[in-house]
Amino acid sequence: MFRYDVLCIGSATVDHFITISELWNKVKLGDKILIEQTEMHSGGGATNSSVALAKMGLKVKILTKFGQDHNAELISKELREHRIKNICRHHSRRQTDSSFIIHSLKEKDRVIFVHKGASLDLEKDDFRKSQLRAEWFYLASPMEKSWKIAQEVVNFAQRKKKSVLFNPSLYLAEKGVTSLRKVLSKTTLLVLNKQEAQALLQKTVGTKAMLSLLQKLGPEKVVITDGAKKMWAVDGIYYYCLTPPNIKVVHTAGAGDAFTSGLLAGLIKNYSFSEALALGQANASSIIQHIGTKTGLLSETEALKLVKKYRIKVRRC
Repeated sequence: MFRYDVLCIGSATVDHFITISELWNKVKLGDKILIEQTEMHSGGGATNSSVALAKMGLKVKILTKFGQDHNAELISKELREHRIKNICRHHSRRQTDSSFIIHSLKEKDRVIFVHKGASLDLEKDDFRKSQLRAEWFYLASPMEKSWKIAQEVVNFAQRKKKSVLFNPSLYLAEKGVTSLRKVLSKTTLLVLNKQEAQALLQKTVGTKAMLSLLQKLGPEKVVITDGAKKMWAVDGIYYYCLTPPNIKVVHTAGAGDAFTSGLLAGLIKNYSFSEALALGQANASSIIQHIGTKTGLLSETEALKLVKKYRIKVRRC
C-alpha cells in the first residue's frame, strides 16, 4: 500500500447548529426559546482535521467508526468529496455521533450538547496494520474502546519511528497525567487549550510554566491556545507567542481543529515552527467567520495570503 501523510483518529459527528438571540443568563428551565437559524454540518475531531489537512494539499486517511444510519451516509459522502478514505472496515450497532451547538447572537458564545456513539467502538479487527502507513498519526480525542485502540496505534507509530500529534479534548485531559502518560511520552506535538492544559496538569500556574511541565512529559513541541487571547508554544529551545487578529467572530466551533491542522500542515511542508503556527492561526481566523466546523477552511495559498492580510506575527517570548 502507498504511504500517505496523516492518519486522523477520533470522532465523526453530524453537528446541528442552532442560533438564538436570547442571553444565556435569561434562559430558565421550562422556557420556550425562539430559534433564529438552524444549519446542519458534519463535524468531529477526526473529520474536521482530515478535511482541513486535505484542503492544505496533504494525503490523508481517517480511522473512525460510523453507525448504520443516515448520518453515516452524510459524513461518508463528504469524505469522498475530499478523497479521504476511512480505513475502518465495520459499522457500530450504535448511532453515529451527533451534537447540538446552541449559539447566542448577543453573547457570541455557545453551549454544545454531544452524543458519543459509534466513534467509541473501534476494535482491533476494524482495520489492518498494513493500512497504518502514515508519516503522522493525529489523535483527535478518541475515547473508551477507541482510546485503547489509539494507544496501540501510538505504540505502532513509535516502533516505526513515525510522528504523533495529540490533541486531547477536555474529556481526556480531565483523566490527568497518570492516565495519559504513556501516550504523552510518545507524542511529537501536543496541542491543547488553556482549560485542557490546566485539567491535565491538575494545577493552575502560568502558561510558560505549563508549557515546560507538559514538555517534560515527552512531547517535543507543545502549544497552548486561549481563544481570542494569546497563544503560547515551545519547540524544545524557544518559547513563542502570538496574539490572534481582532476580527468579527460568527462562530468558534471548529477553530481548534482548524488551527491544529494548519500547524501540522505547515510542519509537514517544512515551514519553520513559527511560520507553521501563523498558518494555523490563519486557518482558525477564517473558520470563526463562518458557521460550520469546515466552512471557511483554507488552502495553503489562501492561508499564506491571510497571514499577510491580518499581519499575523509569531514572536519569541
